[in-house]
Formats: sequence, C-alpha cells, structure tokens
Amino acid sequence: MDPNFPLTLVNWELTSIQGTEDKYDIRPGDAEILKGNAALLMKHPTVKIQIEGHCDERGTIEYNLALGERRANSAKKYLISLGMSADRISTISYGKERPLDAGHNEEAWAKNRRDHFIILSK
Repeated sequence: MDPNFPLTLVNWELTSIQGTEDKYDIRPGDAEILKGNAALLMKHPTVKIQIEGHCDERGTIEYNLALGERRANSAKKYLISLGMSADRISTISYGKERPLDAGHNEEAWAKNRRDHFIILSK
C-alpha cells in the first residue's frame, strides 16, 4: 500500500456483497451494504476502487465472465446513484476463476458468487 495513504485507511476494508445464482440485481441487503461502502468512500473523495465480479464454478467460462461483469456493473451503477463519481470506480470480472471456497457444493458456490471491493489508490 502507498506509504502516503491516510492512516485512517490503513486497516480500512469495504464490505463485499453476495450474489444469487444466475442473477446480478441489487437486493435490499446488498443496497444497505453498498450504502455503507458509499458513506465511507464519500468521506475520502480521492479514493478509487475496483469492483471485482465473481461467480461460482457452474456454467461456462464465457457465461460466468459475462455474469461477473453484470454483477460488478450493477454495484457500480448503484454506487453512482448514491452520488459517487463514475471515474472513481472501475470494474473487472473474474467469472469463476478466483473462488473463495474450492468446494463443490451449495455452501461453497454461495460464497463464490460475490462482488468484492478493492481500494486502488488514495
């Protein structure tokens, strides 16, 4: 991390949101998490983030890359609707290539369907 990064952000982490199978809409619980993330980001207007869209292992590589992109873009659009500048947010899809849980069951798949937020710069 940049040594000039504000001390208040050293241990700062944005909360990920979980996806549902084959969907990319923002659910009520997701909206609350995104509002909390936006509130933190609004206090630090120079911080830029990346939203990573992830999927479970089911489906083709191409399908999951597209779904992960739609998930990440949905979160980005929601953050923009809360007043964040679009130039502070980038997105990327990893599809099923970076699972949190290597299991092959519903519990693992649920963990792997997510949008993860990375702080890129101050």
